Amino acid sequence: MRRHSGLLLIFILLTLSGSAQNGVLQFVFTSDVHYGITRHHFRGADDVPSTVVNRAMIAAINQLPSGSIPEDGGVGAGQAIGHIDAILITGDIANREEKGVQSAATSWGQFEADYDHLLGTKDWNNKPTPILLSPGNHDVSDAVGFWRPMTPGVDASSMAGIYNRMMKPTHPLTAATYNYTTDKIHFIRNIGGIRLLFVDCWPDSTDQAWAEQHLKGEGPVFLFTHSNPDVEPRFFTNPNGNHGVDSVDKFENLLPELYQDGQTVEGATLIEQRGLAGFLQRHPEIKAYFHGHNNYTEFYQWQGPDKNISIPCFRVDSPMKGKFSSKNETLLSFELVTIDTKAKTMTVRECFWNSVPGDPSVLKWGEVKTMGL
Repeated sequence: MRRHSGLLLIFILLTLSGSAQNGVLQFVFTSDVHYGITRHHFRGADDVPSTVVNRAMIAAINQLPSGSIPEDGGVGAGQAIGHIDAILITGDIANREEKGVQSAATSWGQFEADYDHLLGTKDWNNKPTPILLSPGNHDVSDAVGFWRPMTPGVDASSMAGIYNRMMKPTHPLTAATYNYTTDKIHFIRNIGGIRLLFVDCWPDSTDQAWAEQHLKGEGPVFLFTHSNPDVEPRFFTNPNGNHGVDSVDKFENLLPELYQDGQTVEGATLIEQRGLAGFLQRHPEIKAYFHGHNNYTEFYQWQGPDKNISIPCFRVDSPMKGKFSSKNETLLSFELVTIDTKAKTMTVRECFWNSVPGDPSVLKWGEVKTMGL
């Protein structure tokens, strides 16, 4: 009996670690969950709170392990999904606290209540799926202030929450003690030999300098950030006067780097984009760039302002502010990233999680891209 029990235990352990042994990793990527606002319409109701919509998306994510990957020729095609090894969210956890929007503290509390307690997926080792976060422009504006009135004027709750979860300080920060200038959120997680590089709203020169010191070792790197590579001027620190956030210049000071292409938010970001392109050229191990902010799905190649680089980019939809899905709820989507670490290939698939609003069990697959690593 003891011998049979030992064999049974070995079988169970091999079953749980099978996905690790065959080298397949799977991530769910989403962004811009925007706690604090409402959707105009969702599943037969109007003015639906972000908590309701995000819980519906979480329920859809929870369905993935019991489903199968479509027969599309990509990594894992036709196979059971089984495990989700990370949930990746690139910011705008809390909406900016403008008129009619709740505080960042309330929004952050709702996010943790939903994603920590309702998410039921497990990773390849049968442990709860980790959630990896970067901040968005709304999170940062809540912490540093904005050029339009907010209530309260400053609330760093979501930034402090993201910092504590991702950076794991010895003494956790609070909304009162968090300092955006010094408490930077940038980190690398190695999951199954794949390095996930998370930076602030956009990889400016300060994040690039940090990454230069930490991108050592083997294995492909995926960069996760909030904004698209062709970043907007307003993200940078005001180059004028005392460099503050004001209603005249309308710079948002989301990034420590001073804006270099002029003095107004109507300008270009050619200098800044060239800096990013140079960084990516120096680090060919960075194989893909994942981001939110624009709130729609697109798989594309970013070539830089001088067309001297080509990096695969994956833009993702928002459950609350989708460019297209806010008008047509059947287009709501997240992305499933499936990686074969042995064959060094990756497939990113768009998953429509509300294609039949009256039947939440239906998941439909959309755009797909397979690439080598």
